[in-house]
Amino acid sequence: MARIRFKSIFDRMLFLQCVTVLSLLLILGLGIGYVARMQGLNMEEEALIETGRQAASALAQGESPQSLQALTEGRKLLLQIVYPDGIVSVFEDEKWQPLVSMPIDKTRASEVVRRGGSVPETMDRFFSGASFPVYTLFVRLGEGEGDGVLLLHSDIARLNRAFRQIALWSLAICVVAAFVVLFSSYFIAKRIINPFVDMNHIVQCYSKGDFSQRIPVQGKDEASQLGRSFNEMADQLKNLEVTRQSFVANVSHELRSPLTSMKGFLEAMMDGTIPAEEHEHYIDIVLSETRRMTAMVNDLLDLARIESGIITVNYEVFDINELIRRTLITFEARISEKSMELDVRFANEQSFVYADSNQISQVLRNLIDNAIKYSPDGRTLLVSTYALRKEVYVTIRDTGVGIPAEDVPHIFDRFYKVEKAHTPSPQVGSGLGLAIVKKIIEAHGQSITVKSARGKGTQFTFTLEKANTLKRVTDGGRKNGSV
Repeated sequence: MARIRFKSIFDRMLFLQCVTVLSLLLILGLGIGYVARMQGLNMEEEALIETGRQAASALAQGESPQSLQALTEGRKLLLQIVYPDGIVSVFEDEKWQPLVSMPIDKTRASEVVRRGGSVPETMDRFFSGASFPVYTLFVRLGEGEGDGVLLLHSDIARLNRAFRQIALWSLAICVVAAFVVLFSSYFIAKRIINPFVDMNHIVQCYSKGDFSQRIPVQGKDEASQLGRSFNEMADQLKNLEVTRQSFVANVSHELRSPLTSMKGFLEAMMDGTIPAEEHEHYIDIVLSETRRMTAMVNDLLDLARIESGIITVNYEVFDINELIRRTLITFEARISEKSMELDVRFANEQSFVYADSNQISQVLRNLIDNAIKYSPDGRTLLVSTYALRKEVYVTIRDTGVGIPAEDVPHIFDRFYKVEKAHTPSPQVGSGLGLAIVKKIIEAHGQSITVKSARGKGTQFTFTLEKANTLKRVTDGGRKNGSV
């Protein structure tokens, strides 16, 4: 059998709805017809049993079979008594004549005699060649074989006509219902499928890079929720695309400009344009640009490794205050160069945390480097820690230029830079440092927040799990997890 193929979900839904409803109507119609016919046969059987009792009582009182014709007149029955030597028939309606004249071997008389008992029984098709359906009740008149078996035959053509009438009405109802179901299912399926058709069209636009399209959303059903999710995804993709384009432009310029200048300096030194006594100065410039490009490439690699899950979090217990002291020592020359005042505030002399010291050291270096980079000379750099419940809070605050309010929600985005200028400068980074910071903190299951105001400085605060004595004893302060 060939399998029905559907080109769309709409066709499948329409077909299934129509088949389901029509099948239910057809089953309901046939069921009602069958129940009505069985009810009619039961009523007919009860009437035949009552007539049979009257006939058996009359025969027991010695009346002749012919005297029972009155019992058959009202319902036009055929009454027969099967004796060992023949059959006596009593009837009023002439339609029974052909059946009465039928040879006994064309009937089921022998089966009736064999099965006949004191309890009335029924059977269909007693006469093998009847032109109309006959329903027969039979019962033995006495205990002896010579007492005979009483038969009552009833024409049940009217019941079959009623059954066929019900079947025809059921068929007619199914035909009418088919059109109703077809039209209603069409509009219902259209209403359900149309939002997904629109989504498919708009998602195809997304696949081509057009993120300006939005899915119209109404209501709170599943399709509306999916539409909202797609719209949110489009907003994120659009922002990511803008950020990516800006990043590519920034990185390409930051790579191309120093490479061009480095190439120019080297060529000038080789062809003698730059005298030999100045070579050392220009070599220092080339090395500085090389270090800056190396740092940017390393940031890109670090972010890629973190997002891919290659880097693992090697947990250990350590003193975050001591780690901050060692990190600040590495920035001592830059802090002195900018005449900055360092304010270190530790609520406790020691604050033990449970984290990866190497990765947290990178977080501290990135945040402190930004604080120094974006602070004018003579400003204050504040670093503080305090414990609260099960966490240790680390705060790094500067009093520098601050971050515009519209840029604050995006500073942790990959490739995002507050400074949009493409001219390389000490204050312009790659836009990856804070993204790396957030990924590391999130890998530890912690959070980082930022507060900033233009011209008033910026404050970063992140949390770490507070270490306890039990953990240091039981696991040695180490466990592994994936970033």
